[in-house]
Amino acid sequence: QVQLVESGGGLVQSGGSLTLSCAASGRTFNTAAMGWFRQVPGKEREFVATNSVGNIYYADSVRGRFTISKEKDTVYLQMNDLKPEDTGVYYCNVHSDPEDYDYWGQGTQVTVSS
Repeated sequence: QVQLVESGGGLVQSGGSLTLSCAASGRTFNTAAMGWFRQVPGKEREFVATNSVGNIYYADSVRGRFTISKEKDTVYLQMNDLKPEDTGVYYCNVHSDPEDYDYWGQGTQVTVSS
């Protein structure tokens, strides 16, 4: 059974930093893209960053402030210079097109106060 366990969310002041982590288990993830999305009430879930077998991509809104990294089957999101608009529930995503799977974490709340 695949599990994605997220941690690291919380409340931080504008300009502060947080690091999210997502530990994946339950199968091999050799072909997986591991990344992060976020969602605020009333809006669609949006892409934040991904590490796709070594290729890294960021949303324009976070490039230069957020850093995604991966160690074995754990993906991290280092978030610096946080802004109130970064507030939302952050979801870890692990998917593989070649192996046809797509898993989501339970979500972790990030709140940035102004």
